[in-house]
Amino acid sequence: MNVKKENAILDILSRFEDMANLILHQLDLVEGVMSQGEAEVPDEVSKEIKSNEKKINKLDVKIGEKIINTIVLQKPVASDLRQMMAIYQMVSDLERIGDLVTNIAGSIPRIKDEAVFERLSDVISNMLISSVNMVRKSILSFINNDREYAIWTIKNDSVIDELNHKLIKKTVKKSKLPKETQDMLLSFININSIISNIERIADHATNVAEASIYSLDGTDIRHQHIDLDDDD
Repeated sequence: MNVKKENAILDILSRFEDMANLILHQLDLVEGVMSQGEAEVPDEVSKEIKSNEKKINKLDVKIGEKIINTIVLQKPVASDLRQMMAIYQMVSDLERIGDLVTNIAGSIPRIKDEAVFERLSDVISNMLISSVNMVRKSILSFINNDREYAIWTIKNDSVIDELNHKLIKKTVKKSKLPKETQDMLLSFININSIISNIERIADHATNVAEASIYSLDGTDIRHQHIDLDDDD
């Protein structure tokens, strides 16, 4: 047994879990803000999100460096190499999710028409909860070697897309207020930004789930259709 190689891989896995937990905490923070239905982010939450984002960026760089060094110096076997490449991909997607959380937190205070936001916040919040659940299960699929969690995540990407379409329709119906009102237009723009970022979080969760399946059994299912009629 190559002890140095095993320790290097364990170190990478440990840092990956640290990063994953930070991402989940960031999502929980913004979910808590959204559930309040108010167009504001408490100062302490905003500061924590920004602080955590810096930690996530550092972990992103450090994990990438450690993966490259492990591949070059430790000459991992095929299964280890597959795991390293899967983690490398997942870290990239998790870092992007972290960026999207920051984008959402930044968009909320810019909403000028709070009445519009309050009427839509419940739908947006449910959409975010679904995306957060996808991220959580995609991470658990890798950490717990659970292929079913990964498949569940990939299938549910279409659920988030459908919620997005329904929310756009609901927004249009609610737009009977004067269209020339600048605050309302700005609010719609920022609400749309939040919705788009939530949908992209779900997309990245799907990428993490696909990388997890690749790590588990070597099957690259990117760009392949998953039968939605299968049991969840």
